[in-house]
Amino acid sequence: MAEKDPDFYSHKLPSASQVFEELKELWGMALPITAAHLMAFFRAVVSVMFLGRLGSLELAGGALSIGFTNITGYSVLVGLASGLEPVCSQAYGSKNWDLLSLSLQRMIVILGIAIIPISLLWLNLESIMNFMGQDPNITAMAATYCMYSLPDLLTNTLLQPLRVFLRSQRVTKPIMYCSLLAVIFHVPLNYALVVVMGWGVPGVALASVVTNMNMVMLMVGYVWWVSGRWEMRWRVEIGGVCGGLGPLLKVAVPSCLGICLEWWWYEIVTVLAGYLPNPTLAVAATGILIQTTSMMYTVPMALAGCVSARVGNELGAGKPYKAKLAAMVALGCAFVIGVLNVTWTVFLRERWAGLFTKDVLVKGLVAAVLPIIGLCELGNCPQTTGCGILRATARPAVGARINLGSFYFVGTPVAVGLAFGLNIGFSGLWFGLLSAQIACALSILYVVMVRTDWEHEAFKAKELTSMEMSACNGVGHKEHERDEESKGLLMNGNGDMVDHV
Repeated sequence: MAEKDPDFYSHKLPSASQVFEELKELWGMALPITAAHLMAFFRAVVSVMFLGRLGSLELAGGALSIGFTNITGYSVLVGLASGLEPVCSQAYGSKNWDLLSLSLQRMIVILGIAIIPISLLWLNLESIMNFMGQDPNITAMAATYCMYSLPDLLTNTLLQPLRVFLRSQRVTKPIMYCSLLAVIFHVPLNYALVVVMGWGVPGVALASVVTNMNMVMLMVGYVWWVSGRWEMRWRVEIGGVCGGLGPLLKVAVPSCLGICLEWWWYEIVTVLAGYLPNPTLAVAATGILIQTTSMMYTVPMALAGCVSARVGNELGAGKPYKAKLAAMVALGCAFVIGVLNVTWTVFLRERWAGLFTKDVLVKGLVAAVLPIIGLCELGNCPQTTGCGILRATARPAVGARINLGSFYFVGTPVAVGLAFGLNIGFSGLWFGLLSAQIACALSILYVVMVRTDWEHEAFKAKELTSMEMSACNGVGHKEHERDEESKGLLMNGNGDMVDHV
């Protein structure tokens, strides 16, 4: 079992100073990541603004393409990359530098394979949308945007793993600075490509691609040249990288499903809104509300990523009750964030929609539903944070099952039943989301706070970092575990021993 820290025991409540220190550690990581997420949100808003400048057809086509690429591409890549969280954070906590670099390389390979079928989907967007009965003019414009966005898939095979790799080592300010430097040039890039050169929709797509490329180059430069903290071991043969893909996929695929199941549900709401009696108003209001939830999601998403790193670091270091403290403090912060979201959505419900539209009917719909969205965030913040904790303990499959049951077996029937069965209409869809968030939050909080044995999770972390990811060939479980514990070595995919720094 993991060795107990003398200051942290299961029967002992943490002191105020310990809670305060954890708050400092957590928010010292989370604030830069929140800033980076807000810059990404700003970049997306800039792209939509330039599409709107081109015309309504270009805006509609770009919006369709952005939704399609989010569902089929970016959500998958972000989800798969999140599988690195338990491995990298626990490896960093146990000072297993070899596993850190090997896992990064393995995830890059996994994402490189994943973008092949995603690219085929993007190349066939027009035929897929025409088959689904979408407007051919809008579809053609969306296909153009999607075609010029293809290089972004390759960029994200590096960008997403690097973000997790750095965050898992409590390195978040460089991510913020790299994002800031890249986004600073996003507006001039759009202006040059769209206005000056007149490239239209392709220009908007290419500006986003170049911005991400700049971000990747800055982050690679930081890891490779600026930082002297990690000795990246690129000398491992290809077999050493590929040999551990299977165990990493066992963590990455459930992580991907958990994230995608939630992302996709919001797209389903948009589709359902199109079947309401006044679809134009409903879809317009849905667009505003989804942008609002995306903005509010930046803080709990950053908090989830950072608590995942904190919990994983402490478990990897064999300190289960420090990991528990980090989890409980983060959940407390998430609840406070949820309360703040409820407060501002109630008080600003009449004015918020005016930032997006002048249509009185759309503003009325948004004002009626915005407090419901705030209540959803009261559940979403702890739920998102709880999912981060589950990923840190290498239990993403639990989160995926909870998301599946909550959003598709609770939220969807409630949304359809209220909106169409009981004719409540637009508000009914969002009451469906509220029911899903409540079910999801209660389930995840039960698992994290009641069903988690922190000493056992620390023991599992020791196994994960020393044995499970090594993918050794022809070595027995007990023999390998004994060998790892006695020598502190990592085996590569070929079964060769690599010195553990």
